[in-house]
Amino acid sequence: MTAPDSLPAKPQPDPKPLGVAMIGYAFMGKAHSNAWRNVASYFDVPAFQQKVLVGRDAAGVAEAAARYGWAETATDWRTVLDRDDIHIVDICAPGWLHAEIAIAALEAGKHVLLEKPLANTLAEAEAMAAAAQAARARGVQSMVGFTYRRVPALALAKELIAEGRLGTVRHVRAAYLQDWLADETTPMTWRLRKESAGSGALGDIASHAIDQVLFLLGNTATEVSGRTHTFTTRRPGAGGPGAGLEDVTVDDAAWATLSLASGAIASVEVSRVATGQKNSLQLEIYGDKGSLMFDLENLNELRFLDATAPAREQGFRRILVTEPEHPYLDAWWPQGHIIGWEHSFTHQARDFLLTIGNGTPPSPSFEDGLAVQRILAAVEESAATKSTIIELAHTVQPAANAFASNASVHNAPAEGA
Repeated sequence: MTAPDSLPAKPQPDPKPLGVAMIGYAFMGKAHSNAWRNVASYFDVPAFQQKVLVGRDAAGVAEAAARYGWAETATDWRTVLDRDDIHIVDICAPGWLHAEIAIAALEAGKHVLLEKPLANTLAEAEAMAAAAQAARARGVQSMVGFTYRRVPALALAKELIAEGRLGTVRHVRAAYLQDWLADETTPMTWRLRKESAGSGALGDIASHAIDQVLFLLGNTATEVSGRTHTFTTRRPGAGGPGAGLEDVTVDDAAWATLSLASGAIASVEVSRVATGQKNSLQLEIYGDKGSLMFDLENLNELRFLDATAPAREQGFRRILVTEPEHPYLDAWWPQGHIIGWEHSFTHQARDFLLTIGNGTPPSPSFEDGLAVQRILAAVEESAATKSTIIELAHTVQPAANAFASNASVHNAPAEGA
């Protein structure tokens, strides 16, 4: 009890808002901007401000900043890292810039949110994970943007698996299918050049599918075999019909088989030429006591089969994931009022801000991104040797050894590739 003659506690000033800078303002920049603009309206998060949007084209970035709610703009990301009022750097730039910007930002003491995949190469990813570890020891946080972890139905799927509702998971099927390159006259973009994109469908969308396999099962991959293919090897130049044809130097589609530490097997298929599939991340998880099915094109629904029920009652049932008891959804609308793809980015911004505010471990961390990158590299290595099985290592190497190899080859044919 407070003594009668004691004075009330003096109110403490609010902490200084975190200043956010975002680098890149195209597709992902638009999605991330929407998240930053809305997250504090729905979730209790540390105070922050949308300080500066960074892009190479002064006029373009100024127009985007005015539209997306950023206070000011810059054309050189390096100058932004020197500013004391910037505490968070959100990197939405293409993959070839990830390593340089992220490592510089971490060394400058900035918290880093980085779009997936972590990097274009395994060597870059190893250096980035080492930099993130060193920065975390100084209280600087980092997170890689595997945003589908924040889809409520998939977060619920992880809860059900962790609760043992599926029993022992035996195998997983993951397919991420799009068709935006099905037309062979679709022109070149940076995503079709290895020097800028690193890889094609493999890094772009297989990274999401592989992360979901590891995330949902809380598991690691021990062996990988894979195959990649490019169906349209030359495309019209970005300058238009008169620009001539350019060589496509990345894959259109990829297939992989993953052996997991738990003994489960996962098959992964991805394509950007799957005619009729717009943005379909399909997941099927089969255990000895139950199964789950999900499709991103119906992201508010999860299918669950309880194999412990009497046989006469068994069958996949639809769970509409819109209840306040479901992950993230107590902040949104009444039951049955669905949310959309963009909400997962709002959830991501919420989780990253809480990681900074609470000092809790980030998820997915750069180390998680490195685990995915090792699998992507193993798929490429396996494909180059006609589906050889690649055995994976799992330690984060010190920065001095960050460019060492992580895989050894087993000269045996892969099953199911």
